[in-house]
Amino acid sequence: MIQKELWADIHNTPQLSKETKTRLNSSEELNKIYPEDRPVHEWYNFVLSFPPHLVRNYIRNFNICNNHQVLDPFCGTGTTTVECKKLGIPCVGIEAHPMAHFASNVKMDWTPDPNALMKHANEITKSALGKLRSEGIEDIPILSTEQDKHQQLRSLPLEISKLLLKDSISPLPLHKTLVLLDCIEKQRDKRYYHHELLALAKALVTSISNLRFGPEVGVGPTKSDSPVIATWLSNTCSIAEDLSTLPNYKDVKAVVHLGDSREIQELLEPNSIDAVITSPPYPNEKDYTRTTRLESVLLGFINSKEELRKLKRGLIRSNTRCVYKDDDDDKWVREHPEIQRIAKAIESRRIKLGKTSGFERLYSKVTKQYFGGMSRHLAELRPILRPGAKLAYVVGDQASYLRIMIRTGQLLADIAKSLGYELIGIDLFRTRLSTATKEHLREEVLVLRWPG
Repeated sequence: MIQKELWADIHNTPQLSKETKTRLNSSEELNKIYPEDRPVHEWYNFVLSFPPHLVRNYIRNFNICNNHQVLDPFCGTGTTTVECKKLGIPCVGIEAHPMAHFASNVKMDWTPDPNALMKHANEITKSALGKLRSEGIEDIPILSTEQDKHQQLRSLPLEISKLLLKDSISPLPLHKTLVLLDCIEKQRDKRYYHHELLALAKALVTSISNLRFGPEVGVGPTKSDSPVIATWLSNTCSIAEDLSTLPNYKDVKAVVHLGDSREIQELLEPNSIDAVITSPPYPNEKDYTRTTRLESVLLGFINSKEELRKLKRGLIRSNTRCVYKDDDDDKWVREHPEIQRIAKAIESRRIKLGKTSGFERLYSKVTKQYFGGMSRHLAELRPILRPGAKLAYVVGDQASYLRIMIRTGQLLADIAKSLGYELIGIDLFRTRLSTATKEHLREEVLVLRWPG
């Protein structure tokens, strides 16, 4: 159902290019950011983000206008909140990851003067290039060079470098990045500082580092050198160009809180939300703190193992790397027969296959913790919703745990109904190919209503 509605909605949008309209024949295209949506959304985003046009579709279906307020309790890098602000709709987000929380708030700050931002960025560029040249280093490697062997390169303290994926960034690009960060800090201007840092965060993951995404993060071929200041300046220029074209919605409420989606009542006023549009984590082995580890560490959002552990404790338990002995969200689903059946099936298959690693032993536990955490979230959300509020949760079927199928949308629908929500429907968004089973898995939008 949703696929047809999205295609109709997109094709009827007059500003779409012919190129975009001719690319709407596969489910993969439905999950992409179209050229018309790139401003702001592409300042920085997750590889696993859902597309802006999906948000627009449910804003339309829910009849949301500028006297309503939309919530994204798993805000990520701000797809829902940014799209709402573009439409002049008040919005609020909740995000437990400090890097994503930072990015989503910066993406909703359209106050910097674009010309002044570029003037300031050019001043930083001049300083950074001058510093590198004084060390015999050029930012853009034109010819093969041994410049990284001529002097001592900057590096991270050992304990901090241990937080990174091994070889995620090469020594010379890291040195250049630390020089640039030093110049940004020394010439810090609060009007542009956060936007300049976000431009660097994007440069790190898309160009400077050795990271690859597929969609899980990994390390690809090592790049001994890479442009750093030039890439950062280009990203900053893109931000400035977007700022010059954005609508001026100074009075539109748009904020993202740093917090746990299972403790919403500590963050939001009762009876304040008209709609929820979000995509929570899926129950799989994708560690969202690894996906953003490089920029989180280099920009100072994670400085120790203790801070990383604290961050993980604030997340829904969707993978085995963030499960702890004292977790007890599973108590919310102890009486749910299907979730208990799935957990037992996973454990039985583990034993049958002789899988004994620490992670594999946690597969059944994380399944119960995940759905228990989502149940806790939906229960906590109820007092915040206005009567008649509608909710859209983008979720996907999973088979990550020893190829035991987990019908995420169906299970969350069952949990929601037990908590008093009305099920409007489960819309098919797209299908994707499972790397484990080679089966096509459904990615769906669970649509609920809170009767009040």
